[in-house]
Amino acid sequence: MEIIHFFIDLLKDPRGFIADWIITLGPIWVYTPLFIIIFVETGLVITPFLPGDSLLFTAGIFAADGGGLNLAALLILLSLAAILGNTSNYWIGNKVGQAIIDSGRVKVLTPERIKQTQEFFDKYGLLAIVVTRFFPIIRTFAPFIAGLGRMHFGRFMLFNVIGGVIWVTIFVLLGYFFGGIPFVQDNFELVIVGIVVVSFIPTVIGLVKARMSKGTSKKES
Repeated sequence: MEIIHFFIDLLKDPRGFIADWIITLGPIWVYTPLFIIIFVETGLVITPFLPGDSLLFTAGIFAADGGGLNLAALLILLSLAAILGNTSNYWIGNKVGQAIIDSGRVKVLTPERIKQTQEFFDKYGLLAIVVTRFFPIIRTFAPFIAGLGRMHFGRFMLFNVIGGVIWVTIFVLLGYFFGGIPFVQDNFELVIVGIVVVSFIPTVIGLVKARMSKGTSKKES
């Protein structure tokens, strides 16, 4: 339960957490918790709820105007974390994915979410590995489903690298260039909530469509 409370608090106040890490860990080790959180969000199918987008945005703020973080280090290390996370999740799906689903112990792996992720692959093909980076929850399931479906690993890695770099770069640079705007600074909590809400809108729409499709199928049968 403590770890859940930690991530809830992190989601509420990523700026406070990063500021504290800079002070307590110092200029070198501060990247460690950032790396771990980005890796775990994309690398373990049981942790799709972690605040990746808002954390990247906030980290970008601390890379501007002497905030304590280095922009190049952030882009390189967090891109690496995102790429390694997806790679880990791919192999989890590849080796034990069906056993995990059949066990029913991972409650977040609902049929609707699996179906929605599969629909992304059906619609976008390999580009789904890139597209789903921008959809919370689904971005955690995408590499798992890719591994489960035995997607060619070399092709998966190509789009994994592209997607990871693009995702990290966009959100970090948004924070870097726009985080210092007075409105953002004065209304930071609202901005973070806005990022979370906007990020989840496509995911919610997809889940609603999946449920509607399921209901239609039942009526037809």
